[in-house]
Amino acid sequence: MRSQSAYAREDVKRNYKELYEWGRQSLCSAEIPEAELNARLLLEWCCGTDRNALLVHGSRAVSVEECDRYRQAIAQRSRRIPLQYITGEQEFMGLTFLVNENVLIPRQDTEILVEEVLRNLHDGMHILDLCTGSGCILLSLLHYSNASTGIGTDCSEPALQVARQNAARILGECTPEEKERAVFAQGDLFEALDGEEKFDIIVSNPPYIRTNVIKTLMPEVRDYEPLQALDGREDGLFFYRRIIGQAGAHLQGGGMLFLEIGYDQGEDVSRLLREAGYRQVEIFKDYAGNDRVVQGTYRSIAAK
Repeated sequence: MRSQSAYAREDVKRNYKELYEWGRQSLCSAEIPEAELNARLLLEWCCGTDRNALLVHGSRAVSVEECDRYRQAIAQRSRRIPLQYITGEQEFMGLTFLVNENVLIPRQDTEILVEEVLRNLHDGMHILDLCTGSGCILLSLLHYSNASTGIGTDCSEPALQVARQNAARILGECTPEEKERAVFAQGDLFEALDGEEKFDIIVSNPPYIRTNVIKTLMPEVRDYEPLQALDGREDGLFFYRRIIGQAGAHLQGGGMLFLEIGYDQGEDVSRLLREAGYRQVEIFKDYAGNDRVVQGTYRSIAAK
């Protein structure tokens, strides 16, 4: 039996443009969305090139090793494995985050959440990021602010391992004399915290997809992204009720809670916030015009 390497040498052209064309046709045959873009990005990843290579250096020779690596990557993508899990990286807020099958892939919609928090984030604030996953929300906030600190919590220790790796990449390693700007703790929402620590801002992109909708999602999400980071239970509001019900005990008076939501959850989550005593409740839309973020300001008992 021929090895995959030998098969690649015989059946795949060694010219950069020809190799791309083979990858594009393979992904088109597998009915992969955005086949041309995926084929180009995977080729750039395999060869260490940039987007100009296809236009300017299409006749570039491709090594056997690059050819083999590309063939394997195209085979993985043809099975609907997300491109980001193949390359191990995803861009978010202008930063590059490590990702794998233990964390959700950061999405552009979530940048709306980060941008709204940044409008209200001042130097030296203390942030709590619930369901932190890759840590992309908390680490972006800390990267684009001064002297702020934060804690990210998640039920999944493998996810937190990814977040800690990202912290080292985005924020840099701390010396023994320095206080870590980002700390990641395993546990169920607030149960991961040590005592009744108070925060200026609490932010979360919790699981919010209704259980009966998950089976309708595209295969890249349904079959490969972690289910526990997607499933918002029967009505999709399970985690919002828990977060909103408990957040007040961990917010400073006047502290703010920011939540990413599904496109049809704005009114329900806003109502939950108002019923819990939050004021200045607002809904913010994403670039497609869908409700995407709800925020509210915590009114302490003394202020009532």
